[in-house]
Amino acid sequence: MFLKIGFVFVLSLSLLPQTPDCKTDWPNLARYKEENKKVPPATRQEQRVVFMGDSITDSWGDPSFGGFFPGKPYINRGISGQTTPQMLIRFRPDVIAHAPKVVVILAGTNDLAGNTGPMTVEEIAGNLQSMADLARANGIRVVLASVLPVSDYALRDGKPIVQTDRRQPDQIRALNKWLQEFAKNRGYVYLDYFSAMVDDKGFLKNELSYDGLHPNTQGYAVMAPLAEAAIAASLKLGP
Repeated sequence: MFLKIGFVFVLSLSLLPQTPDCKTDWPNLARYKEENKKVPPATRQEQRVVFMGDSITDSWGDPSFGGFFPGKPYINRGISGQTTPQMLIRFRPDVIAHAPKVVVILAGTNDLAGNTGPMTVEEIAGNLQSMADLARANGIRVVLASVLPVSDYALRDGKPIVQTDRRQPDQIRALNKWLQEFAKNRGYVYLDYFSAMVDDKGFLKNELSYDGLHPNTQGYAVMAPLAEAAIAASLKLGP
């Protein structure tokens, strides 16, 4: 019986797709590998900024949303669906290697949703702190953005798109509280998207999103000047 069970177990594994470990790319380092090679060295006068994030940052470059800060020396390094441990792994090639003056980090909503497994607020905070520490160690000023609120207002096929079950509002608020306090204690700039985008029910304003999670054109129009103000404030501070 033991041998039979062992044989079945081995057989079942042999039927699974076999991908060599060296070819897996969990943090998606390949996404910007070629683009990174094309980024010229930063000049001393250039106010280069890298935005590190998930789909909310990634989609910002969509022309239908107005584009990603046209004419500004800003680099978008968002990847849809990503969590903070993935961003931490790619932080060096996607941020530090470009020697920006400022990094804007917007992350955490996918951690709360469990995209790469269960994560506590404390674990998310640890990864955000590590990214901020890496930036500071390399002379890069840090802007820590709040996690956006979510809502259940949007409809798909006549049914509500429920976002608050995976991204619970109380957890979003807890993470944002930590971000604000951490930024204050470390001398970083806290970029408060949340307060500008939340309604009186604690949800993401319906007019600022198409699905209760991601900003639409109006949403990015709210976020852009807040980001610019945070960058300007950060540039006035020491690294």
